[in-house]
Amino acid sequence: MDTEQALPNIFIVEDQLEVLESLCGLLRMSGRFAEVSGCVSAKQFFADRAFERADLVILDIRLPGMNGIDCLVHLKARRPEVKVLMFTVMEHDDEVFAALKAGADGYLLKRENPERMLDAITDALQGGAPMSSDIARRVLLSFRETPHPQGSQSLISDRESAVLDLLAKGHLYKEIANYLGISINTVKQHIHHIYTKLQVQNRTEAVLLHLKKQT
Repeated sequence: MDTEQALPNIFIVEDQLEVLESLCGLLRMSGRFAEVSGCVSAKQFFADRAFERADLVILDIRLPGMNGIDCLVHLKARRPEVKVLMFTVMEHDDEVFAALKAGADGYLLKRENPERMLDAITDALQGGAPMSSDIARRVLLSFRETPHPQGSQSLISDRESAVLDLLAKGHLYKEIANYLGISINTVKQHIHHIYTKLQVQNRTEAVLLHLKKQT
């Protein structure tokens, strides 16, 4: 009963109707979500009151009219707590940077296989920020001059360093847990400790510091 009540609501904004219907069908068939709704534009998105019930929004980055990044900014201003995954075909540097700066919680590539896409959504709902290692490294180049706490890396334990390395490679919480032979809750605990020690707020910032140390 508790599990059923905890099932999240998902809203998808995608202007290609075939893609929208396909993704909605995939998410509904998975049985992981209470409600899956969709629309084809940012204008319709804000006119449809269903977005107010969404726990996570999948947002196409290149929408007609108001684009995905502007839509993200307006959404976060209204509902800062909602999780948002950008939905894109290509990983353009300027769009990646703008979306993350605007508050995106991760990226979903349209070419991802269905199971990984579902796991990425679950990962984001659990507090993760699913993105490829390539995206993380591109963001690193944009933030190369960002100051960070001196000596903070030395506080990280070997196990926490292993978790951080897997995060930097784009692995989801579930994949990290399987790789290290630990539970997802233990992964979350390690990540919470990492954020505290590095004095960062999210996965992107932690990965940036980790990658910066390696360059």
